[in-house]
Amino acid sequence: MNNINSRHIQKSGRGFTLVEIMIVVVIIGLLAAMAIPAFNKVRQTSQDKAVLNNLRQIASASQQYMLDDGVTQVGITNILGPGLHMTGLSSVADETYDFTLGTNTTRVQTTINGRVVSYEF
Repeated sequence: MNNINSRHIQKSGRGFTLVEIMIVVVIIGLLAAMAIPAFNKVRQTSQDKAVLNNLRQIASASQQYMLDDGVTQVGITNILGPGLHMTGLSSVADETYDFTLGTNTTRVQTTINGRVVSYEF
């Protein structure tokens, strides 16, 4: 009976050693350390492009408003809202679009997370 029990209790030598597990953890840590800054850069670029698109829309709507109404200055409240030239803006990172454009305006800009994003037209 001892022979039968000893056959079932035999340990297989197929486990991982502590050194192997530590090496895997270090490799995963290195991969994460490289991936996180890359992810942040992609996120920042995406936010900047979304804000730039908003600025393009504001510039275009402002120019259209000035042509339609024959005025020389337009504020964001004149073009943004239901029934106006722009129905809404998608805020990406708590940026603000509060400025007045005139016939001599050639650039609109806003600040997003400490970075200035501008659109020249």
